[in-house]
Amino acid sequence: MFTQRHFLGIEGLSREELVFLLDTAESFREISEREVKKVPTLRGKTIINLFYESSTRTRTSFEIAAKRLSADAVNITASASSVTKGETLLDTARNLVAMRPAAIVIRHPSSGAPHFLARLVDCAVVNAGDGTHEHPTQALLDMMTIRERKGTIAGLTVAIIGDVLHSRVARSNMLALTTLGANVRLIGPPTLLPLEFRAWGVELYTDLRKGLAGADVVMALRLQHERQARNFFPSTEEYSRRFGISPAALVDAKSDVLIMHPGPMNRGVEIDSTVADGPYSVILNQVTNGVAVRMAILYLLTAQSPVPPT
Repeated sequence: MFTQRHFLGIEGLSREELVFLLDTAESFREISEREVKKVPTLRGKTIINLFYESSTRTRTSFEIAAKRLSADAVNITASASSVTKGETLLDTARNLVAMRPAAIVIRHPSSGAPHFLARLVDCAVVNAGDGTHEHPTQALLDMMTIRERKGTIAGLTVAIIGDVLHSRVARSNMLALTTLGANVRLIGPPTLLPLEFRAWGVELYTDLRKGLAGADVVMALRLQHERQARNFFPSTEEYSRRFGISPAALVDAKSDVLIMHPGPMNRGVEIDSTVADGPYSVILNQVTNGVAVRMAILYLLTAQSPVPPT
């Protein structure tokens, strides 16, 4: 069972907890396939989505997840809130808690912001991405997608390519994949490939073809220019030429390799359209599974006495 009060990261979760979360998410997937996509599980509860950074998939799927559970979803963006008038995260949180929400879902550019918030409030806190630290619900939906297509995660070789240094998605995925028994390879230019990640039990590659050889799953990451304070490679064109996922780059991967991307995609930079839209792409499946995963998290954290959805 999952008994934590908040969902702040993958770090520290056991294999059993991860499997339980994935199994719970599986039980919610069917709801999104119904003609009436709603259950009364969280009726009367309020979920606040507090986003200090731009988002399409994560914020929308959290909103849809809350509404499909019959909760009231309130979306707040920093650019349209009192943050622009100088209000601190602490004061924002205190005011929101005074309105008695069941949970606050927060995305913030500072690593550790959800953990800070969790120490101050008496409602559940969900990390929707904090700085370069973690993006735990993204990792769960990625695990769900891999397990759905491959049947298992243990023993698979998963290659993650791109801006690993600045990627919270990469960190959460590394933690989840290694906990569930996958072999993880990180691929990218040396400047974006922290050597300390070797201590996490992963392999590092600066040669794309070698890193993709025999891979069961390939996950491309976006170049996060907004987090790069200096140049980490000569040009975007050279990066794309050396590390972009194209059909030619995949010749040594498994014949049934899965292609993944957390979005948003920069087509022609980290991934070719022929690959992103190809027969082995599960990028849109990731988006679909994101709703089920976030329904499961909100349900487990805010239902008074969790019982299987109906």
